[in-house]
Amino acid sequence: MKLIEVLQKRRSVRRYQQKPIPKEDLEALLFALQRAPTDATAQLYSAVRVTDKDLRRWLSEKTGNPHVLEAAEFFLFLGDLYRVRRFLEKAGYPPGRFPKTGLHFALIDASLSAAFLALTAESLGYGICFIGGVLNAYPEITEVLALPEGVFPAVGLTVGVPAEDGPPRPRLPRGLVVHENRYRAPEEKELEEGLQAMAPIARGDWARLLARYFAQGGAMEAREAPYGKTLTRQGLDPDLPKEAGAYSLGALIEEALTEWRSVLFRPKEAWVEKEDKAQRGEGRPGEALLQALTGGGFPGL
Repeated sequence: MKLIEVLQKRRSVRRYQQKPIPKEDLEALLFALQRAPTDATAQLYSAVRVTDKDLRRWLSEKTGNPHVLEAAEFFLFLGDLYRVRRFLEKAGYPPGRFPKTGLHFALIDASLSAAFLALTAESLGYGICFIGGVLNAYPEITEVLALPEGVFPAVGLTVGVPAEDGPPRPRLPRGLVVHENRYRAPEEKELEEGLQAMAPIARGDWARLLARYFAQGGAMEAREAPYGKTLTRQGLDPDLPKEAGAYSLGALIEEALTEWRSVLFRPKEAWVEKEDKAQRGEGRPGEALLQALTGGGFPGL
């Protein structure tokens, strides 16, 4: 099937027949995921093919997606900065520290790899569905899969023989998505046209669906803190040591102020103080504050 034909027909599939994917087709999928483009040749991604039924069932429950268990195959794509560090160390080069840049490129690499596998599967007649619900249990998935520092879940992907059919889902008018030379903010009329164009996907009210995820109190806010804390534990916060396990340096300061009267930063040290006690830590701000809070630094004089 030509790629344009795949794109014209494609849709997410959430119901699958209980049929395995033949070995030759599976080999084509695994080949495809490694043919995605990558920045600086580094291939900052890994893919976990989950074949353990108990683990699939657990992931299905944690992500809130029954088709994770029902599909013939489930892959979890990971951003992977750990492997490139190991290559550098083996060759005698000291690894750099670039957590935000690394997160950026690793997410791109993992997403491209997943997309190449997905399009190849659809060209072979299979159905696919991306699983963003891995963020619903981000810390637990990271722990259960024993992901080392620098590795983090990006997205899940189900693949199998479809047990449902239907038309492609709508998309926003192109003028809202494709810009020329500079970004153009949408006009009110265009926003209304966009809401109407997407209404069929949500029983006539796309804004209500968006609000469920992106408005105050929505799913994205609920995912934010566990996501940030897990990235810190995976060594991907530029301001905090992974042992902090906090969402951000600001969040760690807020936590400190629930117990301590004041937090003071000086060059290469931090202090926490209250009426009858003071503790000090040394190092970069996040490291110094963590030392002060845990008593692993130096008692105040």
